[in-house]
Amino acid sequence: MDQILDSPTTTERNFEYAGFWIRVAAYFIDGILLMIVQVALAYIIFGGYSFTETNYALTGISTLIGIVYFSVMESSSRQATIGKMAVGVKVGNLRGEPISFGNAVGRYFAKILSTIILCIGFMMAGWDSKKQALHDRLADTYVFYA
Repeated sequence: MDQILDSPTTTERNFEYAGFWIRVAAYFIDGILLMIVQVALAYIIFGGYSFTETNYALTGISTLIGIVYFSVMESSSRQATIGKMAVGVKVGNLRGEPISFGNAVGRYFAKILSTIILCIGFMMAGWDSKKQALHDRLADTYVFYA
């Protein structure tokens, strides 16, 4: 019976969890990539881009692209967005396995809560023992070095 409880499928592996600043760097890279895509789409679809005017259609398209980008990439076999790959981190469950697409979508929307509370949800990764931000705790995910 003890062998079943101690099997690798039921216990947590030892990871080096990724802290706040490395995650900021990854998010910065992803933000630049998404901005390039957003500006390119604005020129292709709407014939231009204005930083002063609000275009609700573009905002909706950009939000959808962000949801799909983060959710598909983080739930893939690579377990990382381009930014995360660039800095050498991955997103996974307690055992380091890929998360489901649904879990990745939930994690994306939980980031909104992390943002609404003055980004304190993101900062939690700086002092949490497993470097989990609020959205990681809500989605039961971990960010660790690849």
